[in-house]
Formats: sequence, structure tokens, C-alpha cells
Amino acid sequence: MPERTLSMVRTATIALALAATAAAAQTPPSPRDIMSKVALTRKLAGSEAIVTMTVVSEQGQTRERTLSMATKLYDEGKTEKRIYRFQGPADVKGTGVLVFDYESEADDVWIFLPALRKTRRIVSSQRAQSFMGSEFSYGDLNVPALDDYTYTLRGEERQGGEACWVIELAPKSQDIASAEGYAKKTYWISKAQHVLRRALYYDLDGKLLKELKTDQIELLDAKNQRFRPLRMEMTNQQNGRRSLFVSTKIAFAPEANDEYFTPRYLERP
Repeated sequence: MPERTLSMVRTATIALALAATAAAAQTPPSPRDIMSKVALTRKLAGSEAIVTMTVVSEQGQTRERTLSMATKLYDEGKTEKRIYRFQGPADVKGTGVLVFDYESEADDVWIFLPALRKTRRIVSSQRAQSFMGSEFSYGDLNVPALDDYTYTLRGEERQGGEACWVIELAPKSQDIASAEGYAKKTYWISKAQHVLRRALYYDLDGKLLKELKTDQIELLDAKNQRFRPLRMEMTNQQNGRRSLFVSTKIAFAPEANDEYFTPRYLERP
């Protein structure tokens, strides 16, 4: 084969290889893989925080509550345990919520109401209940079990100044939809940090119900690249109410006390 022809073949081969490499680089990961990374990025070995929860009514009236929160991973990261203890005002002081957020099964949730001196368990079918009168449900505060949903990549958009994947989540069964209270959800996931930046929640009739936006994303565990949003705002698009969770203090705390994460600790004064 003439040298000129060989040169042309080599050039064409290199061009094809570069084109294939570029195409591979532009091919996004599967939406399931993206959501798996989101679940991993959220997992801190442990944390402690002070949170202000503000509920804004449709008339613009506000109610503010302060709570402490601690989290810790167990079962080699397959279970995240979280406890919320309300510090004020007086009508909610002492109220506690304990969550066992499992990777692949229904979560366990307990709530302690000091006025009743009783701890009540919330069953998995009640995940759609409001968290302490806010627009967040108990299910909204947990990472959904990956196998409960199908995932569709709807495109790419910017949100909060970041390039994001847009992913639609559809429950695999009517029982899952009923427990969560949603026919589907749409997530905006940061490409750089794999953090949820925005979400739309549709009620069981398929109508837009709520919108979540997150901000002030902080790297809490640099070694393992674990991020948390310090500000979350949920807006009910059907009635105009809003709720904000703002972490005023937060620290990486892998040695958080195991005693915190027990139903018995909920009842301590």
C-alpha cells in the first residue's frame, strides 16, 4: 500500500478514535446510576446540627421552630439514623423524631409527644404525613429506596447556577405512590456535586403539588466528597404555604453518640 494511502488510513483511524472518545465523554450516565451517586453523596458518617424550621402560611404569617439534629451511619452505610429534638417554642419543646433510613426497605420512624408522654411509631404507609406541620413530609426528608422507582433522564438544565441533570422518578407500584403521596417526582441533580438542587412533586392526580429548592451547599466531608444543602425551601403550589429548613450550625461528627439514636432517648427531658 502506498505511503500516502497508509497516512490517510492512519489519519482516518485517529479521527474516528477521537470522535468515539468524545462521544463517550458526552454520553451521560444512566439516570439510575446518577441517583445511586446522589444517595451515596448524601451519606455522612455522622453529623450534628442546629436547624431553624420556618412555616409560612398562605396569608404570610410565620411560625419558627428551633431543633437539634444528629445523624450517623450504621450497617456499613446501608442505614442512616437521624434524630430531631425540638428546642422551642414552648408548644413543641421536647418533641422528638427518630428515623431509621434504610437503603432498600421501608424506613422506621418514631415520634415522641411530651404532652402525651408517649412514643408513637409512624408506619411506612404514612410517609406522606406532614413533618411537624411543615410542607415537608416524612418521606421528603429521606432518600427514597432506589428499587422503588423507575428513572428517566429528561434532559439537562441549569439550576442554582449549576449544570444539572433533570431526572423523572416514577413509583413502580400504586402502593408506593400512595405511601409517598406522589404520582411522580422530577429532580434537578448537580453534575458537579450530585446534590439535589430542585424538585417538583406531583399529587396522585398528576397535578403539580410542591416545589423544593436547595441552596448553600456545603462540603462537610472532603475526603469522601459528602455534601449537604444548608437551606431547603418547600413551596406548596396548590395552597401557597412555604416551609424552610435552615441549618444555622452544622458539623461533621462521625463519633456521634450511639445513645442518641434510640426510641428511649426520645423520651429524655
